[in-house]
Amino acid sequence: MFESVASLTGSPWIYAMVALSVLFDVFLPVLPSGVLVITAATAAAAGTGAATGHTPHPRVLILILCAAGASVVGDLVAYRLAWRGGERLDRAIARSRRLRTAQERLGAALARGGGLLVVLARFAPAGRSLVSLGAGAAHRRVREFLPWSALAGVAWAAYSVALGYFGAHWLGATWLATAVSFAALFGAGAGAAFLMRRAPA
Repeated sequence: MFESVASLTGSPWIYAMVALSVLFDVFLPVLPSGVLVITAATAAAAGTGAATGHTPHPRVLILILCAAGASVVGDLVAYRLAWRGGERLDRAIARSRRLRTAQERLGAALARGGGLLVVLARFAPAGRSLVSLGAGAAHRRVREFLPWSALAGVAWAAYSVALGYFGAHWLGATWLATAVSFAALFGAGAGAAFLMRRAPA
């Protein structure tokens, strides 16, 4: 498996797949974008060595940039759609306790000049969707939201790529390394979700 994915890391296709997956998982949180990023990073690490004589760093950096950039673009698309959502979206938010709570907490956090909630949400399951839609529906100014979205995207992308890359180097490009990396990703998501629930409104 890793050999076949590794062969893609030298072509634009793997980066396009990563970017599209990350872009659309703000609307479909079930998309395994984190899993794809880790797998691509693992393959990039596995594809290096004496046989090729190439270093993985350019490919790893491109993966980080693609994942982070797609994350920010997806956030902004969701934000703008929610901004223009009108009464129908307002009613949907009013019916959803999770969206309503996210909107209230995000508004309070941004008003205080802090956007740690945006960064935490990027790691939590469906948190990115809740926060991006909540920011748009609350009509928060883009300059309040965008810097934190960019920080969140870079942090999440760097963490996910590092899991796959260093996992492959420390444990080898094996299923064990992949399983440990996935567990670390899901563990970070569970921790972020816990911290979001405990964050003061």
